[in-house]
Amino acid sequence: MRAAKVTDGTVVYQRDGRAVDVLRVGTDALRHYRWNECAMVFQSALNALNPVLRVREQFIDVARAHGMTNRATAEARTLELLKLVQLDAERVAGSYPHELSGGMRQRVLIAMGLLLDPQVIILDEPTTALDILTQRTVIDLLRRLKAERQFALILVSHDLALAAELADQVATVYAGRIVECGSVADIFYRPNHPYTVGLLNAVPTLSGDFRSLDSVRGQPPDLIDLPRGCSFLPRCPFGTSDCEREDPQLVSVVPGGPAIPGAGSHTAACFHAPVVAKSFSRHLQSAEVDEIASPDALADRGAR
Repeated sequence: MRAAKVTDGTVVYQRDGRAVDVLRVGTDALRHYRWNECAMVFQSALNALNPVLRVREQFIDVARAHGMTNRATAEARTLELLKLVQLDAERVAGSYPHELSGGMRQRVLIAMGLLLDPQVIILDEPTTALDILTQRTVIDLLRRLKAERQFALILVSHDLALAAELADQVATVYAGRIVECGSVADIFYRPNHPYTVGLLNAVPTLSGDFRSLDSVRGQPPDLIDLPRGCSFLPRCPFGTSDCEREDPQLVSVVPGGPAIPGAGSHTAACFHAPVVAKSFSRHLQSAEVDEIASPDALADRGAR
């Protein structure tokens, strides 16, 4: 089977004032960025770990591949990081992945991601398939490590409560592109794209009427054959003929604000953003649209 091929787009990593498109550098140059600058914690820890190697050997393999040639140093670093993620380091290091619980394996992957002190860690659904108590342990661990180690987290998740609790900025992705981007308060209390609204309206509350829950109608588009105009149009209750002719671009939903997603900006790719925002305000029960919520309040809303 042939590997996938990137045909368009850029992935820019900026470090010390220098921007590098990692899609256009060679394998050797790219190795410098992997694990040293940017690490990945994959979904499904059991599948991500090598089933025939003990945890210790998997850490040492990564360390050696990226320049840490002294085995004793790599092993000491392994034990240090396993302790950091609150595991019995000696026992876990000598175990095979199948001998560990799901939560333990997830923490092993997080520790492995920290092996070479990266500046960025990408986490793909870090709490999927974990029970609710183990999820809480992993979330608390990520929050603590982020504060202590001062790295950036890029969280890929469908879990709205997790995004509300861990993120500073949130991006809604549909059909392979960002359709809305803003702060946690912007996205959870002032959504301006109909897909974001649909996702939020589909979250049940402890006290709400389950019969009133909305859902996003229809099916996602074929990414190989996207519809003309706005890709969300076949599922959108606000669509007009304008949406058929042109694919809306990300623009600021705040008058006079920046048109490019970034710190403090709120952007959406929708011709009808003001109408969409007003439609969502009817669903708010404990806050006004203009309220800037505290992280605790946002996490509570996402968890309900």
